[in-house]
Amino acid sequence: MSKPQAWQLNPANYPFVHSTETRFADLDMLGHINNVAMAGLFEHGRGLFTHSIGLPNFAKDHRWLIARVEINYLAESYFPQHVQIASGIYRVGTSSWEVASAAFQGGKCVATCSTTTVLTGKSGASPISEGLREALEKLRVKSN
Repeated sequence: MSKPQAWQLNPANYPFVHSTETRFADLDMLGHINNVAMAGLFEHGRGLFTHSIGLPNFAKDHRWLIARVEINYLAESYFPQHVQIASGIYRVGTSSWEVASAAFQGGKCVATCSTTTVLTGKSGASPISEGLREALEKLRVKSN
């Protein structure tokens, strides 16, 4: 999802939204939230989203690994305004799922993020259990 689609730009299309502080240390030399800090804000939001679905309970004998992260920067963001990170499930595969996220500041989408996570076991990729699949499906973004 390199170019944002219209649904990505509306926080109402995501089942999970978390507001987080920006920090003075997040600024670049031009006074904007820098790219690395925005990646950290997405990671924090994705971590809270992951815990909200109880992923650690579903994957007791497995690990989940981030296989891909793509961030698209759409507008400048600033300190000290909070950033709302909205997240939801975009796609569920056999052993992986994709989390779609967007960062909003002042009601405007400033960045989008797509993260692919793979469930693994001792011998490589593991199929997603029915229980985890059901939990993921309940948290899909409204993409249509």
